[in-house]
Amino acid sequence: MTDILLYFLDAITPFHLAITLAGTVVGIIIGALPGFTATMAIAVLIPITYTWDTTAALIFLGAIYCGSMFGGSISAILINTPGTAAAAATAMDGYAMTKRGRAHEALMESAVSSFWGGIVGNLALLFFAPVMARWAFNFGAQERFLMAAFGLTIIASLSTKSIIKGLMMGCLGLLIACVGMDPVMGRARFTFGSTYLMGGITMIPVVIGLFSVSQVFMSLRDPIKPAREDDIIRYKRARFKLRDFCYYPITYLWSSIVGLVIGIIPGTGGDVASYVSYNIGKIVSKERDQFGQGSRDAVAACEASNNAVVGGTLIPTLTLGIPGNATTAVLLSGLTIHGMTPGYGLFTESGDVTYPFIMSMFLANLAFVIIGVLGAKYFARVTLTPQNILAACVFNLSLIGCYAVRGNVKDVYIMLIFGVVGYLLKLYKYNVVPIVLGIILGDIAEEALQQGLILYDNNLGSMFSTFLQRPICIVLLLMMVISISAPIIMEYRKKKKDISHATMD
Repeated sequence: MTDILLYFLDAITPFHLAITLAGTVVGIIIGALPGFTATMAIAVLIPITYTWDTTAALIFLGAIYCGSMFGGSISAILINTPGTAAAAATAMDGYAMTKRGRAHEALMESAVSSFWGGIVGNLALLFFAPVMARWAFNFGAQERFLMAAFGLTIIASLSTKSIIKGLMMGCLGLLIACVGMDPVMGRARFTFGSTYLMGGITMIPVVIGLFSVSQVFMSLRDPIKPAREDDIIRYKRARFKLRDFCYYPITYLWSSIVGLVIGIIPGTGGDVASYVSYNIGKIVSKERDQFGQGSRDAVAACEASNNAVVGGTLIPTLTLGIPGNATTAVLLSGLTIHGMTPGYGLFTESGDVTYPFIMSMFLANLAFVIIGVLGAKYFARVTLTPQNILAACVFNLSLIGCYAVRGNVKDVYIMLIFGVVGYLLKLYKYNVVPIVLGIILGDIAEEALQQGLILYDNNLGSMFSTFLQRPICIVLLLMMVISISAPIIMEYRKKKKDISHATMD
C-alpha cells in the first residue's frame, strides 16, 4: 500500500495532472465527434510525446482513451449520432430520453455510469492484471465463436416487436461483414472486382450512415423547431443531486464486470460489451419494459460496460503484449516507442512507470465525470437548436469524420449509401441496430469458426463436440439459451397480462 501511495503522489504532480486533464478533454471532444476515434487521436498525437518522459507520455495517451469512451455517448444521446461504435447501444435509450425532454438526465447518467465502469476496470488492472491475463488464454477459437454467437442472440432481445424484421437486419449485417478478403484463406468475396471492397466495408462509415446521416434525413422531414421557453428554463434549473452519483449501484457493478471480462478477450471491445450488457439489463432490470423507449437504467448499463472495457483491454496489452482492440494496439506502439516492453516486467522492474500510469486513469475518470456532470445542462442545450441548422452541422461533421478515418473519399460514398438505407429502413419501422451488431460480430464469428475448423481438420462435428467439454463454452451456451428465451417469455407474459386486463375491463 505504501508503494501505491507513492505512485499516486507521482500521478498528481502538477505536470502529470495537467496532461491528464488535457488528454481527457481531448478524448471527450474526439469521442463526441462522429467518425473521430480514440485510435485516430492516439495515433496522431503520439509524436508530440517523443520528447516527454515515458510516464507522462503514457498518462496523456491513457487519458485520451478514457475520455473518448465517455465522449462518444454525448452525441449519441443528444442527436442520435454515436461518436464511437461503442456508443451505438447507448443511442437507443439515450436519444429516446432526449426526445422526452430528459437529455440532461441522460447525460448525467452517462457520465456517472462511465465513471463507475472506468473505476472497476482500473481496479482490476491495478490488482489482478497478471492473473486475469492468464485466464484470457483459456479463450480459444471455440469460446470466441460462441461469444460472437451469444452476441448475435441479442437480436431477439432488440426485436421483440418484430423478431422477423430483426433477424432480417441481423442477416444483412452478417452479409455486409462477408464483403472483402476471407480472414483465413485470403480469398476475395463479394468485391465485384473493386479493389476498394477488398478491404471490406469498415465499421465507421456504416455506423455514421445508419445513425447520423439517416437521422439528418429524418429531421429534414420535420418543420423548424424554435427553442421553447419551458425547455430553456428546465435546463437552467437542472441540478445534480447526490443520489444521482450512485443511482443504479447494482447495474454499475454487474455491467462493469461484463465489460471487464469482454475487454480482456482480445478482438472484442466496447461495442460488443455494450450490447451484451444491454441484453442482460433487459432481462434483469426493474425497468425492462422501458428499454428501447428511454430507460435511464439502459444508459447506465451500456456506459458502465463500455468504459470498464478500457481497463479490460489494457490487461492483455500490458501483461502479454496482446492488444485487446485497435486503440490498445496503437497505445502499445507508443509504449514500445518509449522503450517499454510489455510483460510481467512492466509491473516489477518498470513499476515506477506503469503504476503512475494506472493511477492517472483513475484521475482521468474523475476528470470526465466532473466535466460531464457540470456540463450536462450546457450540452443538453444542443437540442434547442433549430432542426435545419443542427442537421447541417451534423452532416458536415459526419462528412469530415468519415473522410478523416482513412482519407478515402469512397468511405464517404459508403456513408451516404447507408444513410439512405438507414432512412428507408426507419421509415418502414425497421431497427438498424441489428445490422451494426451483425457487422461487428460477423468477422469475429467467422474467423473463430475457420480457426476451429483448421484445428479439427475441417470436421464441423468434431469442433462442435468440444463445446460440451470446455467449461467456458458450457456457460456461454447456457447464456445463449437464456438470451433467446427470456425476451420471448417476457413478451408472452406481457400479452397474457394485457389480455387479462382487457377481459376484466
